[in-house]
Amino acid sequence: MGRLRKKHYNEPIRMEAKRFGYFPKTFLWHGRRYDVRRVERAWTVSRRRARRCFRVHTIEGVFDLYQDLSANTWHLEKVVADRR
Repeated sequence: MGRLRKKHYNEPIRMEAKRFGYFPKTFLWHGRRYDVRRVERAWTVSRRRARRCFRVHTIEGVFDLYQDLSANTWHLEKVVADRR
């Protein structure tokens, strides 16, 4: 896979595993597995639909992920930094 583009995606992802039943640990995006090395930040946004948001670091880069709490779905909001 080529370099990640730093932009907003708002695409669904598959959360494979969580730490402590809460923090992202492993997720799949476009068929590729990303292992979270560190969660930099976690926060909740209460708008029309409540979201639990996370800024995570992987070997490939830094991502902003969120969980839609009402639908219990996970999404990649944006790529913050590319480490390739």
